[in-house]
This record gives sequence, structure tokens and C-alpha cells, in this order.
Amino acid sequence: MTPPPSSRRRGVGGPARPQARKLGAVRRSQLVTTYGVGAMIAVDNESFIISGIDSWNIADAPKIEEGRLASVLPGVAFFRLPPAPDPEYGVDGVRVRRFPDFYSCPDCGALRSYADFNCLPGRAHCSDCNEDLVPSRFVLACDDGHIDDFPYWKWVHRGNALQSGFCGGKLTLQTEGNAASLRSVVVRCSCGVPDVSMEGAFRVKALKELGIRCEGRRPWLGGAGSQPCARHPRTMQRGSSSAWHPVMRSALSIPPWGEGVCKLLERERLIGDSEEEIRRYFGKWPEYLKQAKTTIEEVVAVAREIAAEKASSSGSENGSGDPYFDLRKQEYERLRNGNPERHSAEWQDFVCEGPEGDLAPVRELGIAESMLVKRLREVRALQGFTRGVAPLESEPDQRLAALHQSDDINWLPAIEVKGEGVFLTFDENRLREWETQPEVIRQVEQMRLNHLALLRERTPTESKAKTPGSPVSPRFVLLHTLAHILINEWSLDGGYPASALRERLYANESMAGILLYTATSDSAGSLGGIVAQGDPKSLSETLRSALARASWCSNDPLCMESGASGADSVNLAACHACVLLPETSCELNNSFLDRTLLIGTPTGDVPGYFQKLQVVN
Repeated sequence: MTPPPSSRRRGVGGPARPQARKLGAVRRSQLVTTYGVGAMIAVDNESFIISGIDSWNIADAPKIEEGRLASVLPGVAFFRLPPAPDPEYGVDGVRVRRFPDFYSCPDCGALRSYADFNCLPGRAHCSDCNEDLVPSRFVLACDDGHIDDFPYWKWVHRGNALQSGFCGGKLTLQTEGNAASLRSVVVRCSCGVPDVSMEGAFRVKALKELGIRCEGRRPWLGGAGSQPCARHPRTMQRGSSSAWHPVMRSALSIPPWGEGVCKLLERERLIGDSEEEIRRYFGKWPEYLKQAKTTIEEVVAVAREIAAEKASSSGSENGSGDPYFDLRKQEYERLRNGNPERHSAEWQDFVCEGPEGDLAPVRELGIAESMLVKRLREVRALQGFTRGVAPLESEPDQRLAALHQSDDINWLPAIEVKGEGVFLTFDENRLREWETQPEVIRQVEQMRLNHLALLRERTPTESKAKTPGSPVSPRFVLLHTLAHILINEWSLDGGYPASALRERLYANESMAGILLYTATSDSAGSLGGIVAQGDPKSLSETLRSALARASWCSNDPLCMESGASGADSVNLAACHACVLLPETSCELNNSFLDRTLLIGTPTGDVPGYFQKLQVVN
């Protein structure tokens, strides 16, 4: 007898709530990566914002265990897959709230709060014209994640004596002429003040002059009060990509997690349970012990080890002081040492072995080892989000907007994906000899200074003393750029779309490796194609071809001679024609790239790590 998948702990959702109006559906993974908490989503002619996780119905939301990742996130004990709605049982899953509140009628031009239109339930339409309403195109947001309706009344009454108090007039919004510019979008008030176009509304200075400041509103948290905020808001398009940036944290499942007895405890959601509870559970379902080829005493012993490890890690003063660095360091060592296949895929999430061929063709290129990651599992959790400028590596966490307002929430929404990959480590002696050359250091120094200036600019005044250092170094930029050109090459030669491949960097004074892998929810992540690319002979040919392709860019000489490029001036010789990747593939938002460090400059002023190779066309 086997219990149904959801018979073990159905969460804390309690009794089913009254069935709410169903607005639409998105994939579970999108609730972490695209339409997470605080993101706006359009449904027909209406607009909504995803509510905080404390409003979600998690009665049937599966629990995801990843102890290593949970240990480095404050107040997090585990993760949950976002819930899926089940209308048959009245389960509504993820909740949303209406935002923005302002709507306009395309016929009569009426611009007012949605409630003032007196719409019938389930239909956003103008009661006077019987036309479908249009949500406000413009919102106000700040870099700390606060968001609010655009203050149309203040905007149209700017410079008017009535600005200090409402005039009682009615607002209208009209688009005049055939132009698509902001000048053609005109706001009027029936009180008689001059019409005002939306031109200039995107300038922060214009908002400051009107006394418009951030009110600290968090509509995704429902009744949560406003927060004090000293940042200046900016106008954004409702559908702009800058209106919501997810801040993701991820970890690979490496032994002992995700393997053998530990995998059994994770699967049955017994991590953290007492010895009595574990014995009672497997006493009821002994067939699970037979499936895992283990005994209850071995299971209890592993549970004790996990509890002791959690207790020691929470109170330990060892390590680098950076939990995310320690997380990567553990993965780096495991990837280097390998982990042969000992169990079936059901009981082992991580398999990493060396290739069978001779590594000489790869080592002559400066690559020390190539490891084939035949099986991996990655957990990606949504820690928070920001608005405005996208977050960068090492940026302080002060900008993170909260996902909930309850003190009882000890989980985060996450997804787990499985795939395969290739892990490369560099020849440490050759790398150190190259990265200590003065010409190489000077090449990267301006990029590092630009990043430090950016961090200082984005750090609140009260936290300036805590501004972190920049990870930018010749080694860091070299490994990151190499990962990009290999992904581009594999997308051409291996038949993979670049967006299906991802990078994971291990780059600092004690690490020099890159993991290139597929970890997707479709079949592209488990067909063996990427593992085949790790064969030494094939890898050598691919790397030489990728370097030949990177030696020339259609935007040269502008690209190669660029002193700063990219949205935040933290790139050098890097553009969309040579090394940039889709956003889903790069974990650093296409920042900190320079192909000069791979191939050198045409004049030879800056030596590239692979400059001496006879690359093929």
C-alpha cells in the first residue's frame, strides 16, 4: 500500500477558502522567475500585482528540500514549489491584487480610480461608454521596490495654486495626433487648468521639483503600511522590464544531500523531524526502506548527522564570512573530486565523472581538468526583488523588497530543475603567471573602479561604510567571458538554443572553474548532448573554434577598443555581436566581460590567456 503523493503534510493552508475569481494561469516556474511576488501581470484588459506569499494557498504546494541553500538564507528552513490552482476542490493557489488603481476609458477619456467607474463584477468597462477600460500606462517606483500609481492630479496641476489642495475636477487622458511620443499623451482637468502632456514625466528631476517623493507603498502586501523611504521615485511604463527584477539564489544538490538515505528523508519531507516521528513514519510505510535498500537505524543515524550539521553551521565561526562563497566552495570541491554513479536516478541527483579520453589536447590550452556532470539538480529560490536598475554581483541586500509581512513565514518560493553539464578547471600555475602581469591588471582596473563607483551610488547613505568590494579581477573576467563564448559555440555546433544553457562561475583566489550546464524543465536538459561536448578532443576543437570566432567582431574596431560598455559601464570588449548571452543564461546580467583577456589586443599591449594558441577558422 502506497500513500498518495500529498498524504504527507499538506502544508499549513488550513481549510479551503471561498473560491475566488480565476483571472488567468501561468507556469509554476514563472512565479519564481517572471511573475513573482511584486510583479505586474496583464490579464485581458486588466492589470494585477502578484500578492505576497503569506496570502498564497499552500495546502498542496510541494515542499522542496535543499539544506545547503536554506542554511545561507536568513530565516529560511525550506522551500516550496508555487501552488497550482485546483478549481475542483476550491483551491485558488496564488493571489493577486489590482494594480495600478487608475484606469482610463479609450472613448470618453475618463481617468480615475477603478472603483469610481462602478464596473460590474468581473468586467472592467466604462459604465458611460460601455467600452473596456485600459490600465494606467505609467507607475511610480523606486530602487527599493516600492511602487505607486502615477500622480496624475499633481502632474496636471503643477505650478498652479491649487496644487496644495484638490480642485474637485475630473481628469481625462487623451492621445492626440498619430505620434507615439509622450508629447501626444495629454492629461486634462475639468477645473480649467492648462492641459499638460506626459513629456518629461520620466525625468527624476521633474518629479522632485513637484515635491513628488516615494511614499513607500507596497501594494503586493495588501494591508501592509507604507515604509519610510528616502529614495527618489521614477516614472516607469507598467510593462517595462525595469519594473521588476527577481533576486535569485541557487545551489546544486551535492552529497550527502540528494543521495541515498538523505534523498529518502527529503522525498518524504522528514528533514528536521524527531527520531520518534521518523521511526513512526517508516513503521507505517516500511516498503520505502526496502526501495532505498536501507534500514531504520541507518535512516535515524543520517537524520542525526543532518541535525548536527545544521546546528554547527548555524553557530560556526569558521569559513570565509561570506555564506554564498562557502556554498560555491563546497560545490567546487565536489565537482573537482567527482561523484561516481552509485544509485539510480531516483536516489542520486548528482553524478560527476572524468572523461575517458586523454586530457592532453585540453591541457595544452591551459585547461587543467574536464569533468562530465552526467546528472545534477539545482534549486532556484526567489529571495526578493528590486525595481529600477538591475542588481549586480556583490550589491548590498538593502534594496531587496520583502516577499511577505508575516513573522511566521520560514520558506521561500523555489523551483527545482535537473540537467547535465561540463565542468572545467584552469591550470593554476599558468593562470597565476598570466593574471599577475601589469598589463593584464591595468586592463581590468577601470572595470573594477566603475563597479565600485556603481556600488557606492546604489548603497544608501546610512550604509556607505558597509559597501562591499568588487569581485572583478583578471581571473573573474577571464572565466566569465570564456563561459560566454563556449555557450555561444555550443549553441551553434551542438544544436542547443543559447537560452537553454547556463553558466555557474567559481572564480576567486582559491577557485578557477566554470560549470556550463542545462537545467531546464524540458527535454533539452537531459539528452546527453552537453556531456558529449566534454570529451577532451571535442572540447579542444570547440574551444579553438570559439576563440577564433571571438577574435573578430562585426563591431570592431569600436568593440575591441571600447573603454567601457554595457548598461552600467562594467564591460570592455563585449557586445551583442560577440559575447553577450540571453539573460537566462548569464548569472551576472551580462556584466564583467572582456574578450581582450582571451585573445589579447591586436597591438599586443594586453596579452590574452589564449593568445599563443594557433586557433583555427
